[in-house]
Amino acid sequence: MRNAPDNLISVFKGLAVIFAGLLLAGCLSAKTVPTEEAAPAEPAPEPVAPVEPVVETPPPPTPEPEPEELTSWTVSSGENLWGISALEEVYNIPEKWPLIYKSNLDQIEDPDLIFPGQVLDIPRDYSQGEMDAAIEHARTRGAWAVGPIEASDLEYLKAAQ
Repeated sequence: MRNAPDNLISVFKGLAVIFAGLLLAGCLSAKTVPTEEAAPAEPAPEPVAPVEPVVETPPPPTPEPEPEELTSWTVSSGENLWGISALEEVYNIPEKWPLIYKSNLDQIEDPDLIFPGQVLDIPRDYSQGEMDAAIEHARTRGAWAVGPIEASDLEYLKAAQ
């Protein structure tokens, strides 16, 4: 029985023989133009005016659909109103957290303390004035601290009514 290298050598030799045969057959069947006979001269073609290429303009890109605005958010462990408000699918602006706080007073006693599993409403129907007031409150509120509700939060809620 032959081993694998001997089989490969036999295959390559066979391929070389086939290739050489095809090459030789191609050379023998090639036609040559006799140099003694001159082909009749053809008249030169008349010049043709260049044709402007037709450039197709691609259709305008289809805009991607806007992400669906969330109307609620289920709180996960470690989340806070600032972080939820900062999420792109919520507001993408962390300073809008007071809007969520104000809309969920029935669930949130202290805006510094929310709990996993709470389902918070995400308001979308606020006015420019409400948004401006929320952002101003978030920027001037002071440090976050768990405990009694900050006086500034109570003032914000009172002014928002």
